[in-house]
Amino acid sequence: MLGAQFLDRTGTGVWSAAEVLYFTVVARLDARSIGLLIGIGAAAGILGSPVAGRLAARHSVRALLIGCHLLRLVALCAMLASTRFAVLLPAVALAFFGDRSAKTLEMLFAADVAGPERTTYQALFRSVANTGFAIGAGIAAIGLAFGTRDAYRTLILLDAFSFVVCALLVRRIRKTSGAPARATSQTDDAAPIANPWRDPGYLTFVFLDIFMTTDDAILSVGLPLWLITRTSAPHALVPAFLALNTALVVTLQMRISAATKTPRHATTAVACYGLIIFACCGCIALAPEFGTVLAALTLLVATGLQTLAELMRSVSSWELAVALAPDEARPAYLGVAGMSQSIQKSAGPLLLTSVVMVAGPVGWIALGGTIAGLSFLQRRSCLRKLDRRTPRESLPAIA
Repeated sequence: MLGAQFLDRTGTGVWSAAEVLYFTVVARLDARSIGLLIGIGAAAGILGSPVAGRLAARHSVRALLIGCHLLRLVALCAMLASTRFAVLLPAVALAFFGDRSAKTLEMLFAADVAGPERTTYQALFRSVANTGFAIGAGIAAIGLAFGTRDAYRTLILLDAFSFVVCALLVRRIRKTSGAPARATSQTDDAAPIANPWRDPGYLTFVFLDIFMTTDDAILSVGLPLWLITRTSAPHALVPAFLALNTALVVTLQMRISAATKTPRHATTAVACYGLIIFACCGCIALAPEFGTVLAALTLLVATGLQTLAELMRSVSSWELAVALAPDEARPAYLGVAGMSQSIQKSAGPLLLTSVVMVAGPVGWIALGGTIAGLSFLQRRSCLRKLDRRTPRESLPAIA
Protein backbone atom coordinates (compact mmCIF):
# COMPACT_ATOMS: atom_id res chain seq x y z
CA MET A 1 0.00 0.00 0.00
CA LEU A 2 2.84 2.38 0.81
CA GLY A 3 4.28 1.74 -2.65
CA ALA A 4 1.00 2.73 -4.28
CA GLN A 5 0.79 5.84 -2.13
CA PHE A 6 4.37 6.77 -3.03
CA LEU A 7 3.58 6.58 -6.75
CA ASP A 8 0.31 8.46 -6.23
CA ARG A 9 2.04 11.35 -4.45
CA THR A 10 4.86 11.38 -7.00
CA GLY A 11 2.30 11.85 -9.76
CA THR A 12 0.54 14.48 -7.66
CA GLY A 13 3.84 16.34 -7.27
CA VAL A 14 4.25 16.38 -11.04
CA TRP A 15 0.73 17.69 -11.62
CA SER A 16 0.77 20.25 -8.79
CA ALA A 17 3.93 21.85 -10.14
CA ALA A 18 2.70 21.91 -13.73
CA GLU A 19 -1.08 22.45 -13.66
CA VAL A 20 -1.19 26.26 -13.69
CA LEU A 21 1.41 26.48 -16.44
CA TYR A 22 -0.37 23.75 -18.40
CA PHE A 23 -3.60 25.72 -18.33
CA THR A 24 -1.70 28.89 -19.25
CA VAL A 25 0.65 27.64 -21.98
CA VAL A 26 -1.27 24.72 -23.50
CA ALA A 27 -4.92 25.64 -22.87
CA ARG A 28 -4.18 29.40 -23.16
CA LEU A 29 -6.54 30.34 -20.34
CA ASP A 30 -6.36 33.67 -18.51
CA ALA A 31 -5.83 33.98 -14.76
CA ARG A 32 -9.54 34.42 -14.06
CA SER A 33 -10.49 31.24 -15.92
CA ILE A 34 -7.73 29.27 -14.19
CA GLY A 35 -8.91 30.52 -10.80
CA LEU A 36 -12.45 29.47 -11.67
CA LEU A 37 -11.27 26.01 -12.72
CA ILE A 38 -9.34 25.40 -9.52
CA GLY A 39 -11.99 26.96 -7.29
CA ILE A 40 -14.84 24.86 -8.67
CA GLY A 41 -12.59 21.80 -8.66
CA ALA A 42 -11.77 22.31 -4.98
CA ALA A 43 -15.49 22.68 -4.22
CA ALA A 44 -16.15 19.36 -5.98
CA GLY A 45 -13.38 17.82 -3.91
CA ILE A 46 -15.27 18.64 -0.72
CA LEU A 47 -17.97 16.18 -1.78
CA GLY A 48 -15.45 13.41 -2.43
CA SER A 49 -14.80 12.52 1.22
CA PRO A 50 -18.39 11.97 2.45
CA VAL A 51 -19.39 10.19 -0.77
CA ALA A 52 -16.40 7.84 -0.48
CA GLY A 53 -17.18 7.16 3.18
CA ARG A 54 -20.81 6.35 2.42
CA LEU A 55 -19.89 3.99 -0.41
CA ALA A 56 -17.20 2.30 1.69
CA ALA A 57 -19.86 1.26 4.20
CA ARG A 58 -21.40 -0.95 1.51
CA HIS A 59 -18.61 -1.92 -0.87
CA SER A 60 -14.99 -3.09 -0.86
CA VAL A 61 -12.57 -0.27 -0.09
CA ARG A 62 -10.02 -1.83 -2.44
CA ALA A 63 -12.46 -1.83 -5.36
CA LEU A 64 -13.49 1.75 -4.62
CA LEU A 65 -9.86 2.90 -4.39
CA ILE A 66 -9.06 1.30 -7.75
CA GLY A 67 -12.13 3.07 -9.14
CA CYS A 68 -10.86 6.42 -7.83
CA HIS A 69 -7.50 5.96 -9.52
CA LEU A 70 -9.22 5.12 -12.80
CA LEU A 71 -11.57 8.09 -12.38
CA ARG A 72 -8.58 10.42 -12.05
CA LEU A 73 -7.03 8.76 -15.10
CA VAL A 74 -10.16 9.52 -17.14
CA ALA A 75 -10.07 13.15 -15.95
CA LEU A 76 -6.47 13.63 -17.07
CA CYS A 77 -7.15 11.99 -20.43
CA ALA A 78 -10.03 14.44 -20.95
CA MET A 79 -7.67 17.34 -20.24
CA LEU A 80 -5.23 15.99 -22.78
CA ALA A 81 -7.94 15.41 -25.38
CA SER A 82 -9.31 18.96 -25.34
CA THR A 83 -8.27 22.39 -24.09
CA ARG A 84 -11.78 23.86 -24.33
CA PHE A 85 -12.94 25.37 -21.05
CA ALA A 86 -16.24 23.49 -21.28
CA VAL A 87 -14.28 20.21 -21.24
CA LEU A 88 -11.62 21.23 -18.74
CA LEU A 89 -14.12 22.37 -16.10
CA PRO A 90 -15.81 18.97 -15.51
CA ALA A 91 -12.47 17.20 -15.97
CA VAL A 92 -10.78 19.27 -13.24
CA ALA A 93 -13.82 18.84 -10.96
CA LEU A 94 -13.66 15.08 -11.54
CA ALA A 95 -9.93 15.04 -10.76
CA PHE A 96 -10.42 16.89 -7.47
CA PHE A 97 -13.37 14.66 -6.55
CA GLY A 98 -11.36 11.51 -7.24
CA ASP A 99 -8.34 12.83 -5.35
CA ARG A 100 -10.23 13.61 -2.14
CA SER A 101 -12.21 10.34 -2.39
CA ALA A 102 -8.97 8.37 -2.75
CA LYS A 103 -7.45 10.02 0.32
CA THR A 104 -10.47 9.10 2.44
CA LEU A 105 -10.35 5.51 1.21
CA GLU A 106 -6.63 5.34 2.03
CA MET A 107 -7.46 6.43 5.58
CA LEU A 108 -10.04 3.68 5.86
CA PHE A 109 -7.67 1.07 4.51
CA ALA A 110 -4.91 2.08 6.92
CA ALA A 111 -7.27 2.19 9.90
CA ASP A 112 -8.39 -1.34 9.05
CA VAL A 113 -5.08 -3.06 8.34
CA ALA A 114 -2.86 -1.11 10.76
CA GLY A 115 -5.19 -1.38 13.76
CA PRO A 116 -3.58 -0.06 16.97
CA GLU A 117 -0.43 0.80 15.00
CA ARG A 118 -2.29 3.30 12.83
CA THR A 119 -0.22 6.27 14.04
CA THR A 120 2.98 4.47 13.04
CA TYR A 121 1.49 3.68 9.65
CA GLN A 122 0.42 7.31 9.26
CA ALA A 123 3.95 8.45 10.06
CA LEU A 124 5.43 6.11 7.47
CA PHE A 125 2.87 7.26 4.96
CA ARG A 126 3.62 10.94 5.61
CA SER A 127 7.34 10.35 5.09
CA VAL A 128 6.72 8.35 1.93
CA ALA A 129 4.20 10.89 0.62
CA ASN A 130 6.48 13.87 1.14
CA THR A 131 9.39 12.08 -0.51
CA GLY A 132 7.19 11.16 -3.49
CA PHE A 133 5.81 14.68 -3.78
CA ALA A 134 9.32 16.17 -3.76
CA ILE A 135 10.48 13.72 -6.44
CA GLY A 136 7.41 14.55 -8.53
CA ALA A 137 8.12 18.28 -8.24
CA GLY A 138 11.71 17.61 -9.32
CA ILE A 139 10.52 15.67 -12.37
CA ALA A 140 8.15 18.52 -13.20
CA ALA A 141 11.00 21.03 -12.94
CA ILE A 142 12.83 19.16 -15.72
CA GLY A 143 9.78 19.31 -17.97
CA LEU A 144 9.10 22.96 -17.14
CA ALA A 145 12.69 23.82 -18.08
CA PHE A 146 11.86 22.84 -21.68
CA GLY A 147 8.70 24.95 -21.57
CA THR A 148 7.12 23.43 -24.67
CA ARG A 149 3.55 22.25 -25.12
CA ASP A 150 4.78 18.69 -25.67
CA ALA A 151 6.78 18.85 -22.43
CA TYR A 152 3.66 19.85 -20.48
CA ARG A 153 1.64 17.07 -22.08
CA THR A 154 4.37 14.58 -21.19
CA LEU A 155 4.11 15.61 -17.54
CA ILE A 156 0.35 15.01 -17.62
CA LEU A 157 0.94 11.57 -19.14
CA LEU A 158 3.38 10.72 -16.35
CA ASP A 159 0.75 11.59 -13.76
CA ALA A 160 -1.83 9.52 -15.66
CA PHE A 161 0.59 6.58 -15.82
CA SER A 162 1.05 6.74 -12.04
CA PHE A 163 -2.70 6.17 -11.59
CA VAL A 164 -2.57 3.04 -13.76
CA VAL A 165 0.30 1.58 -11.74
CA CYS A 166 -1.38 2.55 -8.44
CA ALA A 167 -4.57 0.75 -9.45
CA LEU A 168 -2.58 -2.38 -10.31
CA LEU A 169 -0.68 -2.28 -7.00
CA VAL A 170 -3.87 -1.82 -4.97
CA ARG A 171 -5.43 -4.74 -6.84
CA ARG A 172 -2.58 -6.98 -5.69
CA ILE A 173 -2.98 -6.14 -2.00
CA ARG A 174 -4.23 -9.26 -0.27
CA LYS A 175 -5.86 -7.84 2.83
CA THR A 176 -8.57 -5.37 2.06
CA SER A 177 -10.93 -3.39 4.20
CA GLY A 178 -14.40 -4.74 4.44
CA ALA A 179 -17.41 -2.63 5.29
CA PRO A 180 -17.33 -1.97 9.02
CA ALA A 181 -20.78 -0.44 8.92
CA ARG A 182 -22.19 -3.84 7.97
CA ALA A 183 -20.34 -5.73 10.65
CA THR A 184 -23.11 -5.10 13.14
CA SER A 185 -25.29 -8.13 13.69
CA GLN A 186 -28.46 -7.95 11.70
CA THR A 187 -30.35 -9.34 14.66
CA ASP A 188 -29.28 -6.53 16.97
CA ASP A 189 -32.12 -4.13 16.36
CA ALA A 190 -31.26 -2.17 19.50
CA ALA A 191 -27.96 -0.95 18.05
CA PRO A 192 -28.67 1.15 14.94
CA ILE A 193 -25.76 2.36 12.84
CA ALA A 194 -24.53 5.77 14.03
CA ASN A 195 -24.87 8.75 11.72
CA PRO A 196 -22.02 11.32 11.78
CA TRP A 197 -24.37 14.09 10.66
CA ARG A 198 -26.37 13.54 13.87
CA ASP A 199 -23.30 13.46 16.12
CA PRO A 200 -22.73 17.02 17.45
CA GLY A 201 -19.45 16.09 19.14
CA TYR A 202 -17.95 14.66 15.97
CA LEU A 203 -19.21 17.52 13.82
CA THR A 204 -17.62 19.97 16.27
CA PHE A 205 -14.33 18.13 15.88
CA VAL A 206 -14.58 18.27 12.07
CA PHE A 207 -15.54 21.96 12.04
CA LEU A 208 -12.64 22.96 14.29
CA ASP A 209 -10.29 20.74 12.29
CA ILE A 210 -10.82 23.04 9.30
CA PHE A 211 -8.85 25.67 11.21
CA MET A 212 -6.33 23.07 12.38
CA THR A 213 -5.25 22.53 8.76
CA THR A 214 -4.43 26.19 8.07
CA ASP A 215 -0.72 25.36 8.16
CA ASP A 216 -1.09 24.00 4.62
CA ALA A 217 -2.18 27.39 3.23
CA ILE A 218 0.48 29.20 5.27
CA LEU A 219 3.23 27.17 3.59
CA SER A 220 1.88 27.15 0.04
CA VAL A 221 0.38 30.65 -0.13
CA GLY A 222 1.08 32.81 2.91
CA LEU A 223 4.85 32.54 3.22
CA PRO A 224 5.69 32.99 -0.49
CA LEU A 225 3.34 35.94 -1.01
CA TRP A 226 4.39 37.64 2.23
CA LEU A 227 8.06 37.32 1.30
CA ILE A 228 7.50 38.78 -2.16
CA THR A 229 5.15 41.62 -1.24
CA ARG A 230 6.19 42.70 2.26
CA THR A 231 9.84 41.80 2.94
CA SER A 232 13.26 42.44 1.45
CA ALA A 233 14.20 38.75 1.55
CA PRO A 234 15.37 37.35 -1.81
CA HIS A 235 12.68 35.75 -3.99
CA ALA A 236 14.99 32.78 -4.56
CA LEU A 237 14.25 31.78 -0.95
CA VAL A 238 10.72 30.65 -1.84
CA PRO A 239 11.72 27.14 -3.07
CA ALA A 240 13.65 26.68 0.17
CA PHE A 241 10.39 26.77 2.12
CA LEU A 242 9.14 23.56 0.51
CA ALA A 243 12.59 21.96 0.64
CA LEU A 244 12.94 22.66 4.37
CA ASN A 245 9.40 21.48 5.03
CA THR A 246 9.97 18.21 3.17
CA ALA A 247 13.31 17.53 4.86
CA LEU A 248 11.89 18.12 8.35
CA VAL A 249 8.80 15.99 7.72
CA VAL A 250 10.85 13.05 6.49
CA THR A 251 13.27 13.41 9.41
CA LEU A 252 10.88 14.04 12.31
CA GLN A 253 7.56 12.40 11.40
CA MET A 254 8.30 9.03 13.02
CA ARG A 255 9.57 10.64 16.23
CA ILE A 256 6.49 12.86 16.58
CA SER A 257 4.18 9.92 15.89
CA ALA A 258 5.96 7.75 18.47
CA ALA A 259 4.95 10.28 21.13
CA THR A 260 1.28 10.27 19.99
CA LYS A 261 0.16 6.70 20.52
CA THR A 262 -3.22 7.29 22.17
CA PRO A 263 -6.23 9.55 21.61
CA ARG A 264 -5.42 11.52 24.78
CA HIS A 265 -1.89 12.11 23.54
CA ALA A 266 -3.43 13.34 20.29
CA THR A 267 -5.47 15.95 22.17
CA THR A 268 -2.25 17.25 23.70
CA ALA A 269 -0.75 17.49 20.21
CA VAL A 270 -3.76 19.62 19.18
CA ALA A 271 -3.00 22.17 21.90
CA CYS A 272 0.69 22.18 20.94
CA TYR A 273 -0.34 22.79 17.34
CA GLY A 274 -2.16 25.99 18.26
CA LEU A 275 0.76 27.39 20.27
CA ILE A 276 3.27 26.58 17.54
CA ILE A 277 1.10 28.19 14.84
CA PHE A 278 0.84 31.30 17.02
CA ALA A 279 4.65 31.46 17.20
CA CYS A 280 4.88 30.86 13.44
CA CYS A 281 2.46 33.70 12.67
CA GLY A 282 4.39 35.95 15.04
CA CYS A 283 7.61 35.34 13.09
CA ILE A 284 5.86 36.07 9.80
CA ALA A 285 4.45 39.32 11.22
CA LEU A 286 7.92 40.44 12.37
CA ALA A 287 9.77 39.66 9.12
CA PRO A 288 9.05 43.03 7.38
CA GLU A 289 10.70 44.86 10.29
CA PHE A 290 14.11 43.38 9.49
CA GLY A 291 16.70 43.76 6.77
CA THR A 292 17.33 41.24 4.01
CA VAL A 293 19.33 38.67 6.00
CA LEU A 294 17.28 38.76 9.21
CA ALA A 295 14.00 38.74 7.27
CA ALA A 296 15.14 35.64 5.39
CA LEU A 297 16.19 33.90 8.61
CA THR A 298 12.93 34.85 10.33
CA LEU A 299 10.86 33.37 7.50
CA LEU A 300 12.94 30.18 7.57
CA VAL A 301 12.26 29.92 11.31
CA ALA A 302 8.56 30.43 10.55
CA THR A 303 8.77 27.59 8.02
CA GLY A 304 10.34 25.33 10.62
CA LEU A 305 7.56 26.16 13.08
CA GLN A 306 4.92 25.63 10.39
CA THR A 307 6.39 22.19 9.69
CA LEU A 308 6.43 21.24 13.37
CA ALA A 309 2.78 22.30 13.60
CA GLU A 310 2.01 20.26 10.48
CA LEU A 311 3.57 17.19 12.10
CA MET A 312 1.46 17.69 15.22
CA ARG A 313 -1.68 18.15 13.16
CA SER A 314 -1.10 15.15 10.91
CA VAL A 315 -0.98 12.68 13.78
CA SER A 316 -3.64 14.34 15.95
CA SER A 317 -6.25 14.77 13.21
CA TRP A 318 -5.74 11.20 12.02
CA GLU A 319 -5.84 9.61 15.47
CA LEU A 320 -8.84 11.60 16.70
CA ALA A 321 -10.84 11.13 13.49
CA VAL A 322 -10.58 7.37 14.02
CA ALA A 323 -10.83 7.28 17.82
CA LEU A 324 -13.96 9.45 17.97
CA ALA A 325 -15.78 7.38 15.33
CA PRO A 326 -17.86 4.34 16.30
CA ASP A 327 -16.31 1.18 14.88
CA GLU A 328 -19.50 0.08 13.18
CA ALA A 329 -19.84 3.40 11.30
CA ARG A 330 -16.19 4.27 10.70
CA PRO A 331 -16.40 4.71 6.89
CA ALA A 332 -19.18 7.28 7.11
CA TYR A 333 -17.47 9.12 9.96
CA LEU A 334 -14.06 9.28 8.27
CA GLY A 335 -15.77 10.46 5.10
CA VAL A 336 -17.14 13.45 7.01
CA ALA A 337 -13.78 14.03 8.74
CA GLY A 338 -12.06 14.21 5.36
CA MET A 339 -14.13 17.27 4.47
CA SER A 340 -12.13 19.51 6.82
CA GLN A 341 -8.98 19.47 4.69
CA SER A 342 -10.96 19.82 1.47
CA ILE A 343 -12.76 22.89 2.79
CA GLN A 344 -9.48 24.41 3.98
CA LYS A 345 -7.87 23.88 0.59
CA SER A 346 -10.73 25.83 -0.96
CA ALA A 347 -11.16 28.58 1.64
CA GLY A 348 -7.69 28.80 3.25
CA PRO A 349 -5.86 30.64 0.44
CA LEU A 350 -8.76 33.09 0.11
CA LEU A 351 -8.69 33.77 3.86
CA LEU A 352 -4.97 34.52 3.79
CA THR A 353 -4.96 36.72 0.68
CA SER A 354 -8.23 38.58 1.28
CA VAL A 355 -8.20 39.04 5.05
CA VAL A 356 -4.94 38.19 6.84
CA MET A 357 -2.44 39.74 4.41
CA VAL A 358 -4.62 42.77 3.79
CA ALA A 359 -4.56 43.49 7.53
CA GLY A 360 -0.77 43.22 7.57
CA PRO A 361 1.22 42.06 10.62
CA VAL A 362 -1.86 42.49 12.84
CA GLY A 363 -3.70 40.03 10.59
CA TRP A 364 -1.04 37.37 11.18
CA ILE A 365 -1.12 37.88 14.95
CA ALA A 366 -4.92 37.65 14.91
CA LEU A 367 -4.79 34.46 12.83
CA GLY A 368 -2.29 32.82 15.16
CA GLY A 369 -4.22 33.83 18.26
CA THR A 370 -7.50 32.58 16.83
CA ILE A 371 -6.07 29.20 15.88
CA ALA A 372 -4.41 28.84 19.29
CA GLY A 373 -7.71 29.51 21.03
CA LEU A 374 -9.61 27.12 18.78
CA SER A 375 -6.99 24.41 19.33
CA PHE A 376 -7.65 24.45 23.08
CA LEU A 377 -11.37 24.42 22.38
CA GLN A 378 -10.97 21.36 20.14
CA ARG A 379 -8.83 19.62 22.74
CA ARG A 380 -11.46 20.10 25.44
CA SER A 381 -14.29 19.06 23.12
CA CYS A 382 -12.47 15.87 22.10
CA LEU A 383 -11.64 14.99 25.70
CA ARG A 384 -15.31 15.28 26.66
CA LYS A 385 -16.32 12.98 23.81
CA LEU A 386 -13.57 10.49 24.65
CA ASP A 387 -14.67 10.44 28.28
CA ARG A 388 -18.22 9.63 27.22
CA ARG A 389 -17.04 6.75 25.04
CA THR A 390 -14.38 5.32 27.40
CA PRO A 391 -14.07 5.56 31.20
CA ARG A 392 -11.42 8.13 32.03
CA GLU A 393 -9.47 5.89 34.36
CA SER A 394 -8.83 3.36 31.57
CA LEU A 395 -7.15 5.97 29.40
CA PRO A 396 -3.40 6.64 29.62
CA ALA A 397 -2.33 9.85 31.31
CA ILE A 398 -1.08 12.72 29.16
CA ALA A 399 2.67 12.46 28.68
